[in-house]
Amino acid sequence: MESLFDSAARDNTPEPLAVRMRPRTLDEVIGQRHLLGPGTPLRRLVESEAPMSLFLWGPPGTGKTTLAYVVSNVTKRRFVEVSAVSAGVKDVRTAIENARRELGMTGRQTVLFVDEVHRFNKAQQDALLPAVENRWVTFIGATTENPFFSVISPLLSRSLLLTLESLTDDDVGAVLDRAVADERGLDGAVTLRPEAREQLVRLAGGDARRSLTYLEAAALLADDVTVEVVEKAVDKAAVRYDRQGDQHYDVISAFIKSMRGSDADAALHYLARMVEAGEDPRFIARRIVVFASEDVGMADPTALQVAVAAAQAVDFIGLPEGRINLAQAVIHCALAPKSNAVVKAIGAAQADVRAGHIGQVPPHLRDAHYPGAKKLGHGEAYRYPHDFDHGVVRQDYAPEELRDRRYYEPTTHGAEAPVAERWGKLRAFLRGER
Repeated sequence: MESLFDSAARDNTPEPLAVRMRPRTLDEVIGQRHLLGPGTPLRRLVESEAPMSLFLWGPPGTGKTTLAYVVSNVTKRRFVEVSAVSAGVKDVRTAIENARRELGMTGRQTVLFVDEVHRFNKAQQDALLPAVENRWVTFIGATTENPFFSVISPLLSRSLLLTLESLTDDDVGAVLDRAVADERGLDGAVTLRPEAREQLVRLAGGDARRSLTYLEAAALLADDVTVEVVEKAVDKAAVRYDRQGDQHYDVISAFIKSMRGSDADAALHYLARMVEAGEDPRFIARRIVVFASEDVGMADPTALQVAVAAAQAVDFIGLPEGRINLAQAVIHCALAPKSNAVVKAIGAAQADVRAGHIGQVPPHLRDAHYPGAKKLGHGEAYRYPHDFDHGVVRQDYAPEELRDRRYYEPTTHGAEAPVAERWGKLRAFLRGER
């Protein structure tokens, strides 16, 4: 059985599959429907003769380079790509000067595409300003980081910002199907089994370029692409994980229970399984944030801060780097002292409310700011705690029928031990028990 490697050698096609399958028109672009509809700024750019500048912000593999290429291809403009990883100010100025010369001599416009523009320092970004202001080029900057933090204000204010979204599983599947059938791709030379297709979609994690790279590697090994071929091609064991099925719930359950059981190693294993399977990192982050209050709570109040910071970091930088932030939060939560007193407290309070134990708000606690409130006795006899020693004063706060209810029962674990001691004294004083 001949592999695609042999036919590829005969056809002499050195370009990677992801490059060969790059869309040529906006209609061929898969995903990003919010940017590609009739009347959208991107459509107007393609249909217009005038140069303009824009930033494409989104996770890896969502089509930033593709969109820049399509704009150049459809508008018949020169496409010049500069990588912010390796280029300096001199390279930027040379590209701009060549674009000016081309425009002056032939009238042909240039698309100057700067990949990973957030890596440019201020001086390098400043070098772009004249070209943007004078419309010498159509500038397109691609970034995976928030441009409001990584791009200088003068450049950002002169450009249109377009936010790209992660591709859905259906989008990535469509990319694979097109690559298998299209003459620019594999041209039907391989058979992609449904299970292998699902595996590629999972491993891609919303990254179209990664899915095509894995598909190409698998196609080099065999004409019949199975899960086993995919595993061998990407050099990793298949992640037996279905985001829509039982495995999804089993893995996230084991993840939570491992953190609750203080086994950081096991928790990291399940985190790795979810990340490798393409689970939405925001979903993982949300579960850690919930865990920080539900299972750690006041035993280590900093756990919530770490979890929220990790969630914000993931939203800010995405994957793959975001996995490090998630791992830090997982380790912190797993090793923290545990207390479920917070979730038990709010649960008990809600149970009383649902059972109809409501009661009237004591008159001295009611709002006394609106006209006529004082005539009703609202706010009368309220004692302002800051006027008393230690900022505490004995008075009724709960409705009368709930004055003896106890909701928050702290543990003596970790940082909750001094909280328990203080709350015990406060409760006794406020209830008149001492």
